[in-house]
Amino acid sequence: MVHSIKTKTAKNTLSLPLSIISPVDIGRVERELWGIKNYVEQNKLKKEDFKLPKLSRLLDNLIDLNNVNLNNQLELSSLISQVNDIKVNSPVIHLSFSVDPSVLFLEKITAWFRKEINPILLLTIGLQPTIGAGLTVRTTNKYFDFSLRQRLANSTDYFVKVIQEQT
Repeated sequence: MVHSIKTKTAKNTLSLPLSIISPVDIGRVERELWGIKNYVEQNKLKKEDFKLPKLSRLLDNLIDLNNVNLNNQLELSSLISQVNDIKVNSPVIHLSFSVDPSVLFLEKITAWFRKEINPILLLTIGLQPTIGAGLTVRTTNKYFDFSLRQRLANSTDYFVKVIQEQT
């Protein structure tokens, strides 16, 4: 199942699938689009019938959502421009987990962030095993620690009090 978030860029409305989560994903899609553009241009110069190469899942989702015909030079150029616009202008939030989150979880959290904060928001995911459980969230100017490690560190006085009452 493909979910999307509508984004408004300077030129058109682009639906960004939830499978595109990080700046790395956007970069891959952009590189693939440039490769396809070069492939289409070369084959048009040869004046031969050609079939597009197999697309990645990320690009396939993006094309399906936006009904783009990659054989149409204008649509392809417009898509490249919009993807580049998202790559350059989208805010990025870094999330750190103690273990690798599932793809389904990442899609859900991406949908929430894009709905509540910014429709072209991208996430970078990191691993930090020392947090125990939970996550940390980092933006360009804020840091939030929702980890078990932080919760336990904040509860030190409570634990000391409980232990003293027991003895």
